Amino acid sequence: MVCLDEKPVVLHRDVRPAAAAEPAQPAKRDCEYERCGTANVFCGVEPRAGRHFIWPTPNRCGKQFARTLQRLATAYPNARTIHLVLDNLSTHSRRSLLRQFGELGGHLWSRFTIHFTPKHAGWLNQAEIEISIFARQCLGSRRIPSLRVLRAECAAWNRSVNHQRLQINWTFSRRDAANVFHQQLQLFKRSKR
Repeated sequence: MVCLDEKPVVLHRDVRPAAAAEPAQPAKRDCEYERCGTANVFCGVEPRAGRHFIWPTPNRCGKQFARTLQRLATAYPNARTIHLVLDNLSTHSRRSLLRQFGELGGHLWSRFTIHFTPKHAGWLNQAEIEISIFARQCLGSRRIPSLRVLRAECAAWNRSVNHQRLQINWTFSRRDAANVFHQQLQLFKRSKR
């Protein structure tokens, strides 16, 4: 089971170089910056195994989603099916893969068993936790000026957390869902294979 979500990232460049910390003098960073556009980061996690996937892209269009699923499928070459939990965006569809890869896209889509999170319940996707951890630990409050630098930072963070095999301790159950959603239990039926 792999959970997938995306996060927009605003790219900023410092206008003036920051002053390094010295004895009895804290580091200083000017409040002025230059805007350098935006990027997108696809965050995937296999929570029980502690495998993390971070892929920065120029945007979150269907083409980038298709390439992300191709990378995920490559990461699990022997899997009969990959259970994929994601939110229900228009780009999260078989059509995105068909547009990008043609008939091979249909074959790629069939490698996945898709589980869309219910409306207003995106927090059920453990990739939301992954994004939060990634944003705090990797991005922090630093200014990242370009997609190239973002890719390098993400690759380093990804190597570190995969080396540690950090797992998400998910304790939410169907019973918890019943307490939260009461009459919307039909949202939590098991997916058909």
